[in-house]
Amino acid sequence: MRVGLVCPYDLRSHGGVQAQVLGLARWLTEAGHEAYVLAPGTLSDARLAEAELAADRVMSTGGSVAVPYNGSVARVACGPISSLRVRRWLAESDLDLLHVHEPITPSASVLAVRAAEVPVVATFHTATPGSRSMAAAGRLLGDTIARIDEGIAVSRVAAAVVERHLGLQPRVIGNGIRMTDFHAPAPVGRWRGGDHPRVTFVGRLRERRKGLSVLLAAVEGIVRQHPDVEICVAGAGVPIPVGANVRYVGELTDHQRNQLLATSDVFVAPHTGRESFGIVLLEALASGAAVVASDLPAFVELLTDEAGPLGWIVETGSAESLAQAVIRALAEPVPTARGRALAAEYDWQMIGPAVLDTYADALSPHAAGRRTG
Repeated sequence: MRVGLVCPYDLRSHGGVQAQVLGLARWLTEAGHEAYVLAPGTLSDARLAEAELAADRVMSTGGSVAVPYNGSVARVACGPISSLRVRRWLAESDLDLLHVHEPITPSASVLAVRAAEVPVVATFHTATPGSRSMAAAGRLLGDTIARIDEGIAVSRVAAAVVERHLGLQPRVIGNGIRMTDFHAPAPVGRWRGGDHPRVTFVGRLRERRKGLSVLLAAVEGIVRQHPDVEICVAGAGVPIPVGANVRYVGELTDHQRNQLLATSDVFVAPHTGRESFGIVLLEALASGAAVVASDLPAFVELLTDEAGPLGWIVETGSAESLAQAVIRALAEPVPTARGRALAAEYDWQMIGPAVLDTYADALSPHAAGRRTG
């Protein structure tokens, strides 16, 4: 099957949607399908190699511009030139199915949906109940939304937003990871990172919703209990002030990030809102770290298995609650096997087949009847 995967955001920027598009393209290729990626920006040779994709399978719509979106800054591309390149890509790729991510984002995704002449599957990543942009899309993009044959939402929280604003009923399929990328080595001594406990944060530093300020406010409380703690902060953005216990390690490659997680005792996700999934939580669990996360609905959903909550859930925005949870997490054994078992439920070997089932439904005669009816 020839599948076109469309990402609305610039591939040069590291982000969850970009990672999912590239990860799915890699899995589809490994499963014997032909995957073609369209997005703004271009991938370096190093990132192409990391994604295990041939250069001729990734097409650019051109440059991008930065626009505020969902508490972040997204780099998107829209306009006559982008539209022309989308149409040319669709014609030259001779696709059996089109899979777009964030189909109402004013970028390559919405352009592709409008121009598609093949079945369309759309994945929704946004989980902001009061999203004005999605509410507006529901009113203004009815014809575009009607072209979607099957919808996917990355969590129940995201699905509820889609149902409310767009009137679709997407199936819930979480984001995927590759478990073989992550390892959970047993600590040689008491701590996984060496002689000192290590607490780690990974996220885009410019985005307030990632909650770095909450963590920095919690440092004093953590240090009172663990004077030798090392708090590692990784991510793109302006370097932060560092002290005796805080170390800024900058933006990391995926491999470097995984090495850091494998030597971390506690991973903290003090995000303050607008999260639809939490792939970094799975990455931390797959690496054997304890997880402390804000009580955002998407995080609570993701960190709950048959035995109940896994990890430490704290009050959103509370530095005191975060500090206390980190201290407790450092004092108790980490349920590594349970955490890796939960993460394994989102391995691409589980997620990929669910996506293929969605493709099959979109390609079914029933779906074809909806498109022509």
